[in-house]
Amino acid sequence: MPAFVYVLKTRNPDGRTITYVGWTLDLDRRLAEHNGGGKGAKTTRGRVWSLVYAEKYRTRNKAMSREASLKQDRAFRALLR
Repeated sequence: MPAFVYVLKTRNPDGRTITYVGWTLDLDRRLAEHNGGGKGAKTTRGRVWSLVYAEKYRTRNKAMSREASLKQDRAFRALLR
């Protein structure tokens, strides 16, 4: 089953854009969870997120590895803002 790495973005009340990186087996379901108010990660609850980037991998391990590297790549995430 394919796995996905994704980047979401939203705006803080002060107007700053922030990003969130994660991985999932189902992009649509996961975005709905993030926007559903309570089912997303603690840092994503209560915000309206939009999907700005995704990559598809054959295995979970590859997706998880890529997620870790994207979380460290602030320059790439800044390009997506």
